[in-house]
Amino acid sequence: MNMNDSWEKALQNTKLIRPRVQELFTFTSTPLPYLFLSESSVNRGDTVVRQGEVVVERPALILPSNLPQFEGFDSQDQSGFNESSLTNFLFIRGVKFPSLKYNNKTQKLDVFEGALDTAVSFHLNRLEREENVSTGLVSGPEDCWQLSVLIFVCSQIARSAEGDMKRIVERLLSRDKLN
Repeated sequence: MNMNDSWEKALQNTKLIRPRVQELFTFTSTPLPYLFLSESSVNRGDTVVRQGEVVVERPALILPSNLPQFEGFDSQDQSGFNESSLTNFLFIRGVKFPSLKYNNKTQKLDVFEGALDTAVSFHLNRLEREENVSTGLVSGPEDCWQLSVLIFVCSQIARSAEGDMKRIVERLLSRDKLN
């Protein structure tokens, strides 16, 4: 499947079941833990559970606008899906990410013995029981999980934008008062 088909498939099939409750940090790096669930293509009727974290951080160098850095989003298959092709693909389609560094690390890959809807209920209940407000729960196609995780990250950035603007203005106003 080419990247355009994967993107369309991810857009149509990604479900943000439970977004992260906490907003992103405005002035420091933010870890975005997630659970990504997908129907197994190997064991029909089972669910693949990918537990990971995307750290959204400021790059060490000042980057031009709309030039994000992606790490850990490459594919292990032969689809040609890598960070460089991902950046170009998004740029050409006008998909804009803030010029930050997005570092994805898959911490655990597991199989839930049961259908996707059963796995969703199980993990949703577990997160609520643990009062976990930092982990997002996402489902989508197994073969384009990277794009589904990026959709999750985009949604978190969008949710935090208004609060970020308020905090930036407050910081600027407090500096002016000190001077």
